Amino acid sequence: MMSFIPPRLRKPLLRTLAGLVFAGAWALGGGQERWPVTIVIAITALGQGVIRYAWAGEDTDEGALLGSRADERQQLVGQKALALAGKIALAAAYVGLVVTVAYKRADAWPFAVMFVITGFGYMLGLSNYGSGEPAADDGVTTRHHTRSPVSW
Repeated sequence: MMSFIPPRLRKPLLRTLAGLVFAGAWALGGGQERWPVTIVIAITALGQGVIRYAWAGEDTDEGALLGSRADERQQLVGQKALALAGKIALAAAYVGLVVTVAYKRADAWPFAVMFVITGFGYMLGLSNYGSGEPAADDGVTTRHHTRSPVSW
């Protein structure tokens, strides 16, 4: 999908676009007083994109991550960090839901939605990346029970 974009540019471009989309959303919020903040957000997003692109060209671990050329060790660290972020998001959504239900029940729906979405993402990850029944080709059979060599 993104093969036509050079690897060094992929992540900086994606983050820059995310910042510009946020600036556009801020501008759509309405009113003349929003334009100065919109301009600051857009300039910040563009500046960060340029800085991240330059950083992606360096020969460091951070540069490799930003330049989409991370090795297995760096990818594992990134996956662990993303997993931790997901766990924190799930916990924050739950705590927000509980506190809001106790305080003002009508305002609890955003926390409930985030809790359901993060919980669904967790379950989807379990189903996609393995849990539950072993695959048929991994040598585990359910018909023939063998005796454990350590049992007596």
